[in-house]
Amino acid sequence: MSDARPSEPQGEPSVEPKLQAFIETIKRSGTYRDFIEADESLADDPEAMALLREYRETRMRLQRNGFDESTMAELRDLRQEMADVETIQRHQAARDALVELLARTNDVISEEIGREFAQSTGGGCC
Repeated sequence: MSDARPSEPQGEPSVEPKLQAFIETIKRSGTYRDFIEADESLADDPEAMALLREYRETRMRLQRNGFDESTMAELRDLRQEMADVETIQRHQAARDALVELLARTNDVISEEIGREFAQSTGGGCC
């Protein structure tokens, strides 16, 4: 399989340069920079990372083994612990803000091209 991209129809301008400019604009945004900073801070916080790892492992155990009240209680306790860790909260807030920014840009693009399929409707194709 070739990595070559399909060529633009004759006479149709490439969107690639404008897409790259858009990406650079996103990367320079305060929202994106806040996310990167929060992501790096989280990665540098061993206690927060250990807590997140424990939460993910517990959640996977619950999914694998089915509903179990003691595992559910453990997940609730871990969520409460995570809510008390500033690094995790900052990361979550920064991630939510970035997702919101990207959803808004998606909605604007959808509106501009007149197609709802790209809008954040929350559903699948059917």
